Amino acid sequence: MSEEFTVLKDAEEFYYTGNEIGILVSHGFTGTTQSMAYLGKRLADEGFTVFGPRLRGHGTTPEDMETATFEEWIEDVEAGLGRLKETCSAVFVTGLSMGGTLTLYLAERHPEIAGIMPINAAVEMSEFESYYLSLKDKERFIDGIGSDIKAEGIKELAYAKTPVQSMGELVQLLKIVQKDLGKITIPALILSSKVDHVVPPLNSQIIYEDIQSDVKELVKLEESYHVATLDNDKEFIADQCISFIRKCME
Repeated sequence: MSEEFTVLKDAEEFYYTGNEIGILVSHGFTGTTQSMAYLGKRLADEGFTVFGPRLRGHGTTPEDMETATFEEWIEDVEAGLGRLKETCSAVFVTGLSMGGTLTLYLAERHPEIAGIMPINAAVEMSEFESYYLSLKDKERFIDGIGSDIKAEGIKELAYAKTPVQSMGELVQLLKIVQKDLGKITIPALILSSKVDHVVPPLNSQIIYEDIQSDVKELVKLEESYHVATLDNDKEFIADQCISFIRKCME
């Protein structure tokens, strides 16, 4: 169905060919690869092979997103992981928001992944679920959640409206991922904004406590809101991710 829709400029997937260390970079709910472009480029500049897929229904129109399912978003990151494995001997996964949730999903099912770096990832959103349930039979779209950014003058390329149907898909994904957090045993660097108006920071604490990894660290982002990869801490996030990957590969 997506074929009927044109992909917005800066919302296209990106791929950088590099060495045998691959990194899958996933954007968030209603967002685009634009939010991950800086991090992707920084990782590529280190020589890594980097792939940032466009999740189904994203970067086109909210009407397109409405037809996408959480299973398709899972397929998109599974395919991305598979693509990197073709040329890379080690693969790391990072993602923002729902991209972080998908990162955790992959970690639960692929213990061969070398490490994960979820950024403001969502797993427990009971208020969001209640909001969705109150809307699902009444509204088709609500106001968008994009651009929760502390830095002035920075805008996220995200939908101005959110399909209510898609909120239901996200709710289902969160339940699946939260239930299986205890299956994660691979190294994890969890990055969490101190102030986040979209995903409560408690989510990162839950992830940190529930995963069973011997190597895990929760790093607070002091100067960013939800879209931290475009915010004041974007350089710090890239530095932390690069250092984490290097340590895991020692």
